[in-house]
Amino acid sequence: MYLTQLDKSSTNCRFYRIDLLPGLFGDWALVREWGRVGSSGQSRTDWFDDEAEAKDARFELHMKKAKVGYD
Repeated sequence: MYLTQLDKSSTNCRFYRIDLLPGLFGDWALVREWGRVGSSGQSRTDWFDDEAEAKDARFELHMKKAKVGYD
């Protein structure tokens, strides 16, 4: 999932990327990357015991970002 936030009053364009990836031992990773468009940004990985937990966390994160203007 790739989200962007475009500020029309300045040149501040940001991105937020969210991926779900399976782990080697049956666990799931929620990988997030964020920063300014055109830069490498930062990343963070959170691990979950099962896919359902990871999907719930992704949905909550998506809703949180939508509230602050990410499309």
